[in-house]
Amino acid sequence: MPGPLHGYRIVDLTAMVSGPLATMLLADQGADVIKVENPNGGDFTRAVSTRRGGFSASFLNNNRNKRSIALNLKEPAELEALKKLLGGADVFIQNFRPGVIERMGLGEDVVRSLSPEIIYVSICGFGDSGPYADKPVYDPLVQALSGLTTIQAGSDSERPRLVRTILPDKLSGITAAQAITAALVSRERTGKGQHVRVSMLDSVVSFLWNSDMGGHTFVGEEIQSDRAQSFIDLIYETTDGYISVAVQSDKEWNGLVRALNKPEWLEDERFRTASLRQKNIDDRLTLTQQVLATRSSAEWLARLEAEDVPCAPVLNRRDVIHNEQIKANGTIMEFDHPVAGPLRQARPAARFSQTPTELRHAAPGLGQHTQEVLRELGIPQEEIDGLMDRLT
Repeated sequence: MPGPLHGYRIVDLTAMVSGPLATMLLADQGADVIKVENPNGGDFTRAVSTRRGGFSASFLNNNRNKRSIALNLKEPAELEALKKLLGGADVFIQNFRPGVIERMGLGEDVVRSLSPEIIYVSICGFGDSGPYADKPVYDPLVQALSGLTTIQAGSDSERPRLVRTILPDKLSGITAAQAITAALVSRERTGKGQHVRVSMLDSVVSFLWNSDMGGHTFVGEEIQSDRAQSFIDLIYETTDGYISVAVQSDKEWNGLVRALNKPEWLEDERFRTASLRQKNIDDRLTLTQQVLATRSSAEWLARLEAEDVPCAPVLNRRDVIHNEQIKANGTIMEFDHPVAGPLRQARPAARFSQTPTELRHAAPGLGQHTQEVLRELGIPQEEIDGLMDRLT
């Protein structure tokens, strides 16, 4: 059976990462995503480094299962072709700065006049109003403004640090994909479309609140200077590498003590309860590191696993591909792209028992499906030929 979103059509004017990731998640789940690109270069990520056969890895990894049409929306005929496409669409999504899409002639009122029940989606950086709304935005700026960089540093007194992946971009894409699905469910029940707005800033602040903003949850009792409970992380050095070990419960603590052969820790007043172990976390983690530094990763993992202590090896990116659990999950798939050659990508994370996802086609070339889509709209071939002449 086709994916769970089979039958829904999404017209996608997004570029870079947040919007394309959102629509790829929906395309993986069966939606017909039509990526509309400027014929003069298309999505900027087509041009970035790490490439083969004219395709960049970044573009390939955020645009599979989509069709691409190339339209110059400054040309009236090509704008009209897009409007005809929108007339049969379920979702329209864009991630321009606030105000840009209206100047392009594709504001919500225009699009809704073409398809009254459409889900209209806007992704932006800081928000669609307020003092930052019109500012240019990239991922590090959102990390800075959201507080993520100081959380990553561990303390307000330490130098802020970026998370070494574009978390705001990717998190806003996942947030948008979930919101679009929810809006489609709502439309099935009510018959009404709506405008879904997602900002990178809101996505990150909401994400952080669940675990990192406890000191600012109780109004009137805010912590004035946040500090991590410990600056020692849960990555431990062994004689030949690194492992991660994490214990919470008394059962896990007792297992760790047995695995490390340190029975005296059970009598240590600093570690008698979970609360005391948290209060004296630096002492506990320092002692743990001293012991783990005496044997190899494999030896410790075997001993820890025998005592049912939560642990795992620390892998680099190359090792992840070959890890036995990754292989057992089937997390990584390999397939042939018709132009870029053999590719390796992560499969869609969610699995559906009745409507499984599938790789229908790899990321498209710029404008690869322009004629195909325009023919589906019933546009006469002579008009398509004229449009294609202008594009070339």
